[in-house]
Amino acid sequence: MRDPGSLRKMSSGNDKKIDDGDTGTGVVTKTKPKTKKPSMWRVLLLNDDYTPMEFVVFILQRFFAMDENSAAQIMLHVHQKGVGNCGVFPYEIAETKVTQVIEFARKNQHPLQCTMEKE
Repeated sequence: MRDPGSLRKMSSGNDKKIDDGDTGTGVVTKTKPKTKKPSMWRVLLLNDDYTPMEFVVFILQRFFAMDENSAAQIMLHVHQKGVGNCGVFPYEIAETKVTQVIEFARKNQHPLQCTMEKE
């Protein structure tokens, strides 16, 4: 262990003490960071004439955690109106769901289209 006095001897001599008259008192303030809610995105399924209705219901159950009744209602909406809302999510989640749906449909040889739009 070194002698505390030896540390002073090792200093370069360029050390300056600044005396700004500060008494050592001050006010501590805490600032809370302002966080914005993430922008939300709507995931949409598009109708086509080739993808079976049962497959669309399965997609809605698997990737959007819908019960069979809700999935069937949305599937019919897509079939009748041409497009249907699967849910609203933050960007990264919506993007992932769109990718998963499209990849799964392609693997099963269906042309089902899924897209997203800012809410």
